[in-house]
Amino acid sequence: MVKVCVPLAEGFEDIEAVTLIDVMRRGGIEVIVAGVGGSVITSAHNLKIETDTTIDKVSADELDLVVLPGGLPGATNLAKSEEVKSLLREMDEKGKYVGAICAAPIALKEAGVLKDKYTAYPGWEENIRKEGYVSDKKVVEDKNVLTSKGPATAMCFGLEIVKKFVGEEKYNQLKAGLLADFC
Repeated sequence: MVKVCVPLAEGFEDIEAVTLIDVMRRGGIEVIVAGVGGSVITSAHNLKIETDTTIDKVSADELDLVVLPGGLPGATNLAKSEEVKSLLREMDEKGKYVGAICAAPIALKEAGVLKDKYTAYPGWEENIRKEGYVSDKKVVEDKNVLTSKGPATAMCFGLEIVKKFVGEEKYNQLKAGLLADFC
């Protein structure tokens, strides 16, 4: 079974984290929610999530993808975490996938794993890197890096992850069942 880690740091974006976790689990992916700085993490909008584990207990060897939700200050907290950056670098060195949505590509940049092309929350590229920013796509893939724009694209991002790791048939079933014809 495909295994994905979703690290959560204080101030994560509720819609992005919960939607990504839900869509991937519906798609048959094992999702590990890992707390950065604790086992109960509070979102940008005061939602508290009890994580499955903490980031220091997660190993790149057991994962196929690490995907970061955005939100502020969640994304900058992920970018400051040495454990998150180390995990992202290890995934990249092993040729495994990393991903981020909204403001979270800042953590990919800080870890040194962001590739040439990416997307992020409009205007946030000023904090990441203007060069290579793609403004007209909901999801961008460049080598082993997947990025997406923000809250409204979280379902599309989750579905693209399901398509990539589980397959087109499951993607189509899930997309139809979620009424996600906008993706």
